[in-house]
Amino acid sequence: MRLTVTDADVARKARELGLLKEGEVLPAHLRSRVVAALLQEQTPRVRAAADVPLAQSIRVQPGTGVEIDGRPFPWLIQAETIEVVLDPSGSGLVRLTIPTQSVEITKSESE
Repeated sequence: MRLTVTDADVARKARELGLLKEGEVLPAHLRSRVVAALLQEQTPRVRAAADVPLAQSIRVQPGTGVEIDGRPFPWLIQAETIEVVLDPSGSGLVRLTIPTQSVEITKSESE
């Protein structure tokens, strides 16, 4: 997802925040703060806890997989809380958030 802001957006938000009046120019040292406020508004929000499906348990079995509520992963994923970072080489990092009431991590048979 690409987040963008225009100069008009920055000026509007700066006026909204009381940092400048109509016709004034925003000082350069304040621009990054205004842009940060705008980007925060554009960032998708995580749903309230009451709206989120909640797993009863997560079981991690090294080398064999992950079970959530006794079912193979994934069955409960929140799209709003998946972070994906891609490298130009094609490798990347995916971070998932799965709400749960308990987590169990087991040792493999060889340990």
